[in-house]
Amino acid sequence: MEKKPDGLIFNIQRLSIVDGPGGRTSVFLKGCPLECRWCCNPESIDKSPEILLNDNKCTLLGNCINACPNNAIEIKNSKRTVNWKECDECLKCVDACSARGIEQVGYNSNVDQVIKTVMQDARYYKRSGGGITISGGEPLSQPEFTLSLFQEAKRRRVHTALDTCGYARWEIFDQILDYTDLLLYDLKHMDSAKHMEGTGVSNDLILDNLQKISKRTDVKVWIRFPLVFGYNDSDKHIKELCGFVKDLGGVVERISLLPYHNFGEPKYASVGREYQFPGTKILGQDRMEEIKKNIEAEGFNVTIGGGK
Repeated sequence: MEKKPDGLIFNIQRLSIVDGPGGRTSVFLKGCPLECRWCCNPESIDKSPEILLNDNKCTLLGNCINACPNNAIEIKNSKRTVNWKECDECLKCVDACSARGIEQVGYNSNVDQVIKTVMQDARYYKRSGGGITISGGEPLSQPEFTLSLFQEAKRRRVHTALDTCGYARWEIFDQILDYTDLLLYDLKHMDSAKHMEGTGVSNDLILDNLQKISKRTDVKVWIRFPLVFGYNDSDKHIKELCGFVKDLGGVVERISLLPYHNFGEPKYASVGREYQFPGTKILGQDRMEEIKKNIEAEGFNVTIGGGK
């Protein structure tokens, strides 16, 4: 029997209602080719396990200091600090901290283990129209694991949703789409230079893949549009986005508006990253409703948020 691939996961969330229709189990894979400046899960970006600091749990015992081979940790002024330039993510400090003041983000799991968790809520999927959503990070950065997980889900007649930024080779996409019922597809900016500015990569591959997807008849698409003040929320840009989506034809069932929030900002320092969007204005509800109505006027089904 062929061995199923392992995947690097940073979270499994049961009974989610924001990652597709119904109640779902969302499996979050680690690693993403984009580095969106507003990302609310900075611990999802790196492709390897890493440490995350929980200052509120730190007891200042100093066991982590003794465990660190690079002398990257110290206690100064009653506060534990990490010299991230010296840290090589060896994770020895995690084992040394019984208080969980330092935790590991990202662990290897196999398909059978994940499916076992997913199937715990199988009856709920049937009642609610839910299923499994693979998210991230970017699930297509671990294509073998994502494909195998979806194959196992479909064998059990579980609805599958793929939450993706779209930045992957078409050969990878095409194969996984054979086992995908719903595609949650991020569109962040229609202008390639602005997309590069906000995410670190061009949008050429992302838009090209979506155009190819539109020619398939076996998968439905929900466009997910993260709205960021001053970046992609202008009426002009929203008109351009609607025009592009119209040209895709009937494959797109809805556009989900995902308003920017800063809830993830405190996590950046916890994984040794610098938050790139300090002080960014959060769009008000009135403006969100105005944008929703403008897109609806173009003939689209529009929601605010990612669930039903």
